[in-house]
Amino acid sequence: MKAGLRFWSSFVAIFRKEFLHITRDRGTMMVALTIPIFQMVLFGFIDQTVRNVPTVVVDQDETRESRELVDQLRATGTFQVTRITPNPRMAREEITAGRARVGVVIPPDYHEKRVRGTGAKVLVLIDGSDSTVSAQALAAVSGIALNVSLEEVSAGHATVQPALSTQPIILFNPDGRTANYIIPGLVAIMLQIVAIVLTAIAIVREREKGTLEQLLVTPIDPLGLMLGKLAPYLVIGVIETAIILAVMRFGFSVPIRGNLLFLFAMALVYLFALLALGLFISTRAQTQAQAQQMAQFFFLPSIFLSGYIFPTAGLPLPLYLIGRVLPATHMVEIMRGIVLRDAGPRELLPNVVALIVISVILVWMSVRRFQKVAL
Repeated sequence: MKAGLRFWSSFVAIFRKEFLHITRDRGTMMVALTIPIFQMVLFGFIDQTVRNVPTVVVDQDETRESRELVDQLRATGTFQVTRITPNPRMAREEITAGRARVGVVIPPDYHEKRVRGTGAKVLVLIDGSDSTVSAQALAAVSGIALNVSLEEVSAGHATVQPALSTQPIILFNPDGRTANYIIPGLVAIMLQIVAIVLTAIAIVREREKGTLEQLLVTPIDPLGLMLGKLAPYLVIGVIETAIILAVMRFGFSVPIRGNLLFLFAMALVYLFALLALGLFISTRAQTQAQAQQMAQFFFLPSIFLSGYIFPTAGLPLPLYLIGRVLPATHMVEIMRGIVLRDAGPRELLPNVVALIVISVILVWMSVRRFQKVAL
C-alpha cells in the first residue's frame, strides 16, 4: 500500500513539474501545437491539379478557327494565355525565361486544313523542367484535340485523319528524368537547412557562454558584427555549394546547361539571405534549442510553397504570396532555370532582384534587432 502511494505521489509530482516546464517554454509549446496544424493546412489547401499555366500562343494563321482554339485553351482552366504573337521564336524565348511553361504554335495553314478536312496539326512546346506541369498540360491540350476531332465526326464531316492533332515537344528534359527535375531544386533546400541552422545559434551561443555582454560593451558596429558573424558561414556555404554541384553533375549526371559563374553568384546571394535569416532568428532566441525550433518554422513552408514539390500554380493566393517572400522559392526557380533551361541574368531578372531585396531586408532586420538587444 505504501509503495503504491509512493509511486502515485512521485508520478504526480514529476508530472506537474514537467507540465509546468513545458507550459513555461513558449517556444516548445508553439512548435508542438502549430506545426501539425500548419502541415494540415498546407496539405489540405495545396491542389496538385495544375491551373492557370502561363502559356504563349504563336498564331501564324490569325483566322476565326485559330482564335477559337485559343478560346478553347482558356476554357480548360489549365492554361492562362499570357501572350499571343505571330513570331515562332517567341515561344521558346518565353519558356526559357520562365515567363511561360507552355507554347502553342498554330501553323499558317491551320484554317485551310480544317476546312479541307485533311487534319490540322499544332506544335506544343512544354517546359520539361517541371514534370507535374508538363504532364498535366500535355494531357489538357491532347484532350482539346480529341474533342475537336470528335465534334467533326459527330457533325458528319468526313475526314481522312483526326481533324486536329498535336505534336508535343518536351523542352529541357525530354527523357523525363526525375533527377533532372528534383536535384536542382534539392540543392536550394539542402543549403537552406545547413545555413539557417548554423547561424541560428550564432548570437545565442554568445549569450549562453556569457560573452555577449562583452561584445555589447565594446565599441563595435552592429552592422560590422552581423557581417562578421555571416562571413565564415558564407565561406563554408560556398564550399558546400561546390561539393553539392559536383555530386549533382558527376554523381547523378545532371547536366548544367547554364553559366556556372552566374550560378555561383546566385548561390552566394542566396546563402547571404539564408544566413541573415538565421542570424535574425538568433537575435530573438534565448537558447540554442529555441533557435533551432524557430528555424523549423521556415523549413516546411520553404519545402512546400517554393515549387520544389508542388507546382506554385496549384497554390491558393495567400499561400502563393507567402511562398514569394521565401528565399528558397526564387532559388529553386533560378537553379532550374540555369541548370536545365540555360537561362541567364536577363531571363531570371525578377528572381535575382527578389533574392537581393530579401537579403538586404533580412540583414537590416538583424541589425535592428541586435541594436535593441544591445540597448
